[in-house]
Amino acid sequence: MQAITVRDRDAGVGGLTLTDMPYPHASENDVIVRVHAAGFTPGELDWPATWSDRSGRDRTPSIPGHELSGTVVEFGYGTTGLTVGQRVFGLTDWTRNGSLAEYTAVEARNLAPLAADIDHTAAAALPISGLTAWQGLFDHAQLTTGQTVLIHGAAGGVGSIAVQLAREVGARVIGTGRADDRAVALGLGVHTFLDLDADDLRHADQVDVVFDVIGGDILERSTALVRPGGTLVTIAMPPTVQPKDARAVFFVVEPDRARLTDLAQRLRDGRLKPLVGAVRPLSETPSAFGRRHRTPGKTIIQVVAEEGASAA
Repeated sequence: MQAITVRDRDAGVGGLTLTDMPYPHASENDVIVRVHAAGFTPGELDWPATWSDRSGRDRTPSIPGHELSGTVVEFGYGTTGLTVGQRVFGLTDWTRNGSLAEYTAVEARNLAPLAADIDHTAAAALPISGLTAWQGLFDHAQLTTGQTVLIHGAAGGVGSIAVQLAREVGARVIGTGRADDRAVALGLGVHTFLDLDADDLRHADQVDVVFDVIGGDILERSTALVRPGGTLVTIAMPPTVQPKDARAVFFVVEPDRARLTDLAQRLRDGRLKPLVGAVRPLSETPSAFGRRHRTPGKTIIQVVAEEGASAA
């Protein structure tokens, strides 16, 4: 099969190549998925799990990418809950070969069924962004109706879904981004947009929840925006400064089949729309990883042609 692989940690994006790899082995409770569309996180080449397994052993050449939508083609020993030929979407394990390949092995519990009227491109944009947004807003920050949330990167993959979920629950949403993100963020429903290059974050006053996907100076400056009893949630890095009389939570997204199923239903109902910024073939993955220009939403790699589904 063909796959995007990386062998040299020092080479960075320049080390990504399209190569022939062996067909994956289905371990216990695995399924083999024929990948139709896949998502990736640009920073994952810096993750230790990209280069070593759970025991710390080198596992290169590694196949990156951890979001997928496709079709089940094979079971491992003891696998239940899915069927051969079923359309599925979800997450691959952080320390195993990922989704930027024609076939990949995935624990069945990390996948959810995908309805025939949801196209694979939209589904591949949902697992990490959707689960991260939900877990950050509701599992960790307990956002509720009437509260105010500030969402950094409101036009990005995670931020755009967080905006939609926060609006649905009845929260007031302040979104941030660059100037080019303003129209997209307002179109998603943010009540106020702040330009990170031109506006002072203090214009946001204090909020109940800050959802950070950027880290660094933005994360540090955001600690002063959380009102007493509120929560700062970040996926970028552990905070070095704690908000006064409030909580700070750094977390890594966890697979959740039931929540994936719920998010897919919201997509079918028109209550949620993943923001897809670009769609590229597998052969163009290295340039997609290394692109320097910014586009709103998430880049998706289309591994095979769509089946004609209509929902997006």
